[in-house]
Amino acid sequence: MESLLRLALVLGGSALVTFAAVRVADLLMRHANTRHPETPLWGLLRRCRSPLYVVLFTALLRGSYQAVDWAPVRDHRAVIAHVLMLCLIGGGAWLAIRVASAVVESSYARYAGRSRDPARLRRVRTQVTLIMRVVAVAVGVIAAAVALVTFPSFRTLGTSLLASAGIIGIVAGVAAQSTLGNLFAGFQIAFGDMVRIGDTVVVEGEWGIVEEVTLTFLAVRTWDERRVTLPVSYFTSRPFENWSRGGPEITGTVFVHCDHTTPVALMRAHLREFLESCPTWDRRGWDLVVTDTSPTGISIRALVTARDADDLWATRCAVREELVAWLAREQPQALPRVATGPVPGTLAGWEPGQEPEPEEAQGPDPEQAKERAREERKRREHPSPSYTR
Repeated sequence: MESLLRLALVLGGSALVTFAAVRVADLLMRHANTRHPETPLWGLLRRCRSPLYVVLFTALLRGSYQAVDWAPVRDHRAVIAHVLMLCLIGGGAWLAIRVASAVVESSYARYAGRSRDPARLRRVRTQVTLIMRVVAVAVGVIAAAVALVTFPSFRTLGTSLLASAGIIGIVAGVAAQSTLGNLFAGFQIAFGDMVRIGDTVVVEGEWGIVEEVTLTFLAVRTWDERRVTLPVSYFTSRPFENWSRGGPEITGTVFVHCDHTTPVALMRAHLREFLESCPTWDRRGWDLVVTDTSPTGISIRALVTARDADDLWATRCAVREELVAWLAREQPQALPRVATGPVPGTLAGWEPGQEPEPEEAQGPDPEQAKERAREERKRREHPSPSYTR
């Protein structure tokens, strides 16, 4: 009975002390966040409460479980100590990742509050995302290595593994060269400013926005909400279009096919009037010119500008609809026309709906044909002297 009481005291006391310590830390961070709202670090650190619970509770149990004299605990002290050590290592790694994430995101938030350059913000956001992934992987690898070292069998195996590390490294490098290539390409994309989260790109014939960048792959969200996933090495080995490079502003064109009689000057004036009321036009530039002509009509190109690719798409659609509607309403003779003519082989004066006469009715009279045949026979039987020697 006394041993069970000691076990309850150890567990309850450790939980109570852990709850009190985490509660005090949370109140201090909340107070700091209230006094310094311009620094989001304190608010972000409050997300570390869960791993802090695990670390403190495990550490207290690790130091006080030996006071329990209960038989199951007394007989398995080594196993309990090992399990608590593994929990402490895992909780410490979890806490380290959360703290690093809070510090990095706090720095990015303060930078975003001062910067007004969207392109630079997207570049920093991409770098922050990849740095956090690298930190998480590094902390996880270190925690796993430390956890393995706590096993005696792995500790004795470490010397032989270290001796053959060179050969293993060569074999692993050859076997995982594509993975390593993607890993280094991820660093090149992040710190070479090739492509950033939020950039508008065209890859494999697909137009979309970069939604996620990792050390191994990059996800592009297309206009119809599909996700195109590509290895990061694609962007370092192949050409691609980045419409946000150097600024999100973009220029687009709208082509309209019209008749030769189209009043281009009036059409140009109407386009200017319409663009003044178009909310997605950024007023940087516009134009309307005849770019091509053919025997059946002309091609008119309208040029417009916009703040980004989304606004450009909306502006092009609006301009196309307005020009077609204006031509149909104000200048119907300017719409494209197809020249037509009478069907070959029909009678003159034929009207639609009439049945054309049979082809035989348009030939010579039968009696005349017989007379012509008799004359041809006579000529052959009695040839003219001019045809004889």
